[in-house]
Amino acid sequence: MFGTSRYLSPQFKKLLSPSNPFLKFSISTISTTTTNHVGDPPSRPGPPPIRVDITESAGRGVFATRRIEAAELIHTAKPVVSHPSLSKIDCVCYLCLKKLKFSNDSHTRIDGFCSEECRQEAKAYYELEKKADWSNYNKYCRDLGLKYPLLVKRLACMVIAGAASADCVHILQPAHILPKIEVEYSMLRSAIEGLNITKENLNFLSEQWYADVLARVRINAFRIEMVAGSYDDLHALAAASVEAESGVGNAVYILPSFYNHDCDPNVHIIWMDSVHARLKALRDIEE
Repeated sequence: MFGTSRYLSPQFKKLLSPSNPFLKFSISTISTTTTNHVGDPPSRPGPPPIRVDITESAGRGVFATRRIEAAELIHTAKPVVSHPSLSKIDCVCYLCLKKLKFSNDSHTRIDGFCSEECRQEAKAYYELEKKADWSNYNKYCRDLGLKYPLLVKRLACMVIAGAASADCVHILQPAHILPKIEVEYSMLRSAIEGLNITKENLNFLSEQWYADVLARVRINAFRIEMVAGSYDDLHALAAASVEAESGVGNAVYILPSFYNHDCDPNVHIIWMDSVHARLKALRDIEE
């Protein structure tokens, strides 16, 4: 979809062409075929009715290619990378962050996944990640209230396992100011080197790579807030999710990161029961 003239301006065609090695992973994070929830209008065939282009004053932005009606589902998106909050790590699915079901006599996490589908999709890097000793890294993040390094950790495991390319988030806008990262990078490197990974598979894992990814995660990550239910009142759902402090984790997406922010938005991003994002129009949007 990224390669169609209707969907992207010419400035992005080269960057997002099929020859770009990271596109194979990124393009799978965008979806127009969805499972309807209560309140969803009938899905329209074809790519989303939007294009990514350069704005006059705010860098990249998303533009409507036709009139979009209020409450219309514009598109859905799967994340490039996601990670549960440390406080929720035993309560939600390792991959999609859906709330886990527990057995009647135990609150032990059931395999870490909500379904066999999620387990199979994350199998390679899940097995790699669970073998490492992350106690120091997680404690460091917990003590300092850090959440973004957890996403970098997860992405590093995905790259090593071959589930993502090392530059899969490089298209995203980076933050220009970063805190010192030497300590957390050293802990990440130490945990992964303890897995006896071949040197060739760790060539990407430099301090510069860590800094580049963290810079993009910091400015593009979404806090995932599950609201469940229907879309009957998107404004009420948004307010309720914030008041309830229902964040279960964080995730980075490609297309949703191209949307610009506004204090009076015409589009709302919402998570019904998993990390799969749904972007809906809050009011009519002209082409």
